[in-house]
Amino acid sequence: QLQASGGGLVQPGGSLRLSCASSDLNLYSYAVGWFRQAPGKGREGISCITGRPMSTHYIDSVKGRFTISRDDAKNTVYLQIDSLKPEDTAVYHCARDSPLDNGACPISPFGSWGQGTLVTVSS
Repeated sequence: QLQASGGGLVQPGGSLRLSCASSDLNLYSYAVGWFRQAPGKGREGISCITGRPMSTHYIDSVKGRFTISRDDAKNTVYLQIDSLKPEDTAVYHCARDSPLDNGACPISPFGSWGQGTLVTVSS
Protein backbone atom coordinates (compact mmCIF):
# COMPACT_ATOMS: atom_id res chain seq x y z
CA GLN A 1 0.00 0.00 0.00
CA LEU A 2 1.29 3.43 -0.93
CA GLN A 3 0.77 6.40 1.34
CA ALA A 4 0.35 9.94 0.12
CA SER A 5 1.18 12.95 2.26
CA GLY A 6 1.87 16.66 2.03
CA GLY A 7 -1.59 18.07 1.41
CA GLY A 8 -3.04 21.10 3.09
CA LEU A 9 -4.93 24.34 2.72
CA VAL A 10 -3.40 26.73 0.22
CA GLN A 11 -4.51 29.91 -1.51
CA PRO A 12 -5.07 30.04 -5.25
CA GLY A 13 -1.77 30.41 -7.02
CA GLY A 14 0.08 28.63 -4.23
CA SER A 15 2.17 25.47 -4.28
CA LEU A 16 2.47 22.17 -2.48
CA ARG A 17 4.69 19.14 -2.79
CA LEU A 18 3.02 15.80 -2.26
CA SER A 19 4.95 12.68 -1.38
CA CYS A 20 4.16 9.05 -2.05
CA ALA A 21 6.01 6.39 -0.08
CA SER A 22 5.77 2.73 0.76
CA SER A 23 7.10 0.77 3.69
CA ASP A 24 6.88 -2.60 1.96
CA LEU A 25 7.46 -1.98 -1.75
CA ASN A 26 10.55 -0.95 -3.67
CA LEU A 27 8.95 1.76 -5.76
CA TYR A 28 11.80 1.81 -8.29
CA SER A 29 10.35 -1.44 -9.60
CA TYR A 30 7.07 0.15 -10.59
CA ALA A 31 5.50 2.92 -12.55
CA VAL A 32 3.68 5.12 -10.04
CA GLY A 33 0.69 7.31 -10.70
CA TRP A 34 -1.05 10.12 -8.90
CA PHE A 35 -4.83 10.21 -8.79
CA ARG A 36 -7.30 12.62 -7.30
CA GLN A 37 -10.95 12.65 -6.34
CA ALA A 38 -12.70 15.97 -6.09
CA PRO A 39 -15.83 16.36 -3.95
CA GLY A 40 -18.78 14.73 -5.65
CA LYS A 41 -16.69 13.43 -8.56
CA GLY A 42 -15.01 10.22 -9.56
CA ARG A 43 -11.31 9.50 -9.17
CA GLU A 44 -9.11 10.57 -12.09
CA GLY A 45 -5.54 9.76 -12.96
CA ILE A 46 -3.52 12.95 -13.32
CA SER A 47 0.13 12.03 -13.62
CA CYS A 48 2.42 9.05 -13.86
CA ILE A 49 6.13 8.28 -13.87
CA THR A 50 7.84 5.14 -15.08
CA GLY A 51 10.96 3.47 -13.80
CA ARG A 52 14.30 3.95 -15.55
CA PRO A 53 14.56 5.16 -18.22
CA MET A 54 12.07 7.55 -16.71
CA SER A 55 9.20 9.04 -18.62
CA THR A 56 6.32 11.10 -17.35
CA HIS A 57 2.70 11.54 -18.26
CA TYR A 58 0.20 14.29 -17.39
CA ILE A 59 -3.40 14.99 -18.19
CA ASP A 60 -3.98 18.24 -20.05
CA SER A 61 -5.53 20.08 -17.12
CA VAL A 62 -2.35 19.85 -15.03
CA LYS A 63 0.35 20.12 -17.71
CA GLY A 64 2.73 22.96 -16.97
CA ARG A 65 1.56 23.22 -13.35
CA PHE A 66 2.28 19.77 -11.92
CA THR A 67 5.64 18.03 -11.95
CA ILE A 68 6.10 14.39 -11.03
CA SER A 69 9.48 13.05 -9.97
CA ARG A 70 10.97 10.16 -8.08
CA ASP A 71 13.86 9.65 -5.69
CA ASP A 72 14.61 5.95 -5.69
CA ALA A 73 17.14 6.32 -2.89
CA LYS A 74 14.34 7.62 -0.67
CA ASN A 75 11.79 5.22 -2.15
CA THR A 76 9.51 8.19 -2.75
CA VAL A 77 7.60 9.67 -5.64
CA TYR A 78 6.76 13.37 -5.53
CA LEU A 79 4.15 15.58 -7.10
CA GLN A 80 5.02 19.26 -7.16
CA ILE A 81 1.84 21.20 -7.68
CA ASP A 82 2.11 24.89 -8.59
CA SER A 83 -0.31 27.62 -9.62
CA LEU A 84 -3.04 25.86 -7.70
CA LYS A 85 -6.64 26.52 -8.66
CA PRO A 86 -9.81 25.95 -6.64
CA GLU A 87 -10.70 23.12 -9.04
CA ASP A 88 -7.57 21.28 -7.87
CA THR A 89 -9.27 20.74 -4.52
CA ALA A 90 -9.40 16.98 -4.03
CA VAL A 91 -8.09 14.01 -2.10
CA TYR A 92 -4.88 12.95 -3.81
CA HIS A 93 -3.78 9.32 -3.87
CA CYS A 94 -0.87 7.47 -5.38
CA ALA A 95 -0.75 3.94 -6.69
CA ARG A 96 1.62 1.52 -8.38
CA ASP A 97 1.00 0.04 -11.78
CA SER A 98 -0.69 -3.27 -12.42
CA PRO A 99 1.21 -6.20 -13.93
CA LEU A 100 -0.62 -5.69 -17.23
CA ASP A 101 0.79 -2.14 -17.57
CA ASN A 102 4.29 -3.53 -18.19
CA GLY A 103 5.78 -0.50 -16.44
CA ALA A 104 4.23 2.01 -18.85
CA CYS A 105 2.12 5.10 -18.23
CA PRO A 106 -0.69 5.80 -17.80
CA ILE A 107 -1.29 3.06 -15.27
CA SER A 108 -4.19 1.04 -14.03
CA PRO A 109 -3.92 1.42 -10.27
CA PHE A 110 -3.13 -1.81 -8.47
CA GLY A 111 -3.78 -2.68 -4.86
CA SER A 112 -5.86 -0.97 -2.22
CA TRP A 113 -6.02 2.78 -1.93
CA GLY A 114 -4.22 4.37 0.94
CA GLN A 115 -5.75 7.15 2.97
CA GLY A 116 -4.80 9.87 0.53
CA THR A 117 -3.96 13.46 1.30
CA LEU A 118 -6.41 16.36 1.07
CA VAL A 119 -5.52 19.42 -0.95
CA THR A 120 -7.83 22.37 -0.44
CA VAL A 121 -7.39 25.47 -2.58
CA SER A 122 -9.30 28.39 -1.20
CA SER A 123 -8.85 32.03 -0.37
